[in-house]
Amino acid sequence: MERHRWLKVAIFACLVAFSVGREFRLNHKHSGDAISFNHTLAEILVQYASAAYISDLTELFTWTCSRCDDLTQGFEVIELVVDVQHCLQSYVGVAKSLNAIVIAFRGTQENSIQNWIEDLYWKQLDQMYPGMPDAMVHHGFYFAYHNTTIRPAIVSAVERTRKFYGNLDIMVTGHSMGGAMAAFCGLDLAVSHNYQNVQVITFGQPRIGNAVFASYYSNIVPNTFRVTNGNDIVPHLPPFYSYFPRKTYRHFPREVWLYDVGFGSFIYQVEKVCDGSGEDPSCSRSVSGKSVSDHLVYYGVELSSPAWRSCRFVMDPPLAASYGMTDPNGNRVFSRDPEIPLIRLKEPSSLGGKSW
Repeated sequence: MERHRWLKVAIFACLVAFSVGREFRLNHKHSGDAISFNHTLAEILVQYASAAYISDLTELFTWTCSRCDDLTQGFEVIELVVDVQHCLQSYVGVAKSLNAIVIAFRGTQENSIQNWIEDLYWKQLDQMYPGMPDAMVHHGFYFAYHNTTIRPAIVSAVERTRKFYGNLDIMVTGHSMGGAMAAFCGLDLAVSHNYQNVQVITFGQPRIGNAVFASYYSNIVPNTFRVTNGNDIVPHLPPFYSYFPRKTYRHFPREVWLYDVGFGSFIYQVEKVCDGSGEDPSCSRSVSGKSVSDHLVYYGVELSSPAWRSCRFVMDPPLAASYGMTDPNGNRVFSRDPEIPLIRLKEPSSLGGKSW
């Protein structure tokens, strides 16, 4: 029995050594430089993606929320956008520890995420991406970034921040639908605004376009990683049909698949950096992909709203009056000048605030 137990330990040790003892690289087509997946950066950005779900905007804007600590301490929010009309939320700020501007998008904020997932099964490629012949994308995801309050507020915030801080890197992240918006944002910043140092890391992102779009995207924003987790259902949607390669949805590269190895009480999570096809059959496509619970937690970080309250949010009235702007549709943008320190409120969580 003792010998059998030590044999299990030895096998598990070999699995761990094999899974973490390699460095994975992706060749950059434009410069020849190598792009490596950065595990530490992914663990940081997933916390920013999680914070995007906070509905207490006083705590989020002042970066004092329960998810606004640990690896993201010291972050300064420059712009917080709440598109009430379309139930969208994102923010832009400066992470001095990363020497970067971070842009984060909230994922699906609905009373029933299951309904949203079921709806994705039937989504069609119904939008031509401008300036990219034959590139088709998901209209809803495209619209959410390009045709709402979100895009102009983000672009303005990035321009103001770079004007003050200089040529910082730009890191874009999001979870679920927020990952889809993050991808469109990264592409937009590179194409329409000619930013060269754009990096995108998403979590549990659905497919957003066809093979032509995936090819364009991977050439324009090569520093992109899509992290998927176990049997997470959303990266399998909308469906990919290999027998209709030109007409079906297709992921762009590069996927990083998180999955568990081991047996019994010996379980270890492995990161597998997949091939450059975007649809590596040995990664998340190797499993059925029917889990909602795997969609809601990445790297041990919760990626959902603390309270499923649809699109409502809370904001302290004085802070809203000082930094907020409201358009005719009721959408809110909370902005601050990077040159002027934010007014720090005492115990913002005790202020209660006004609910919208």
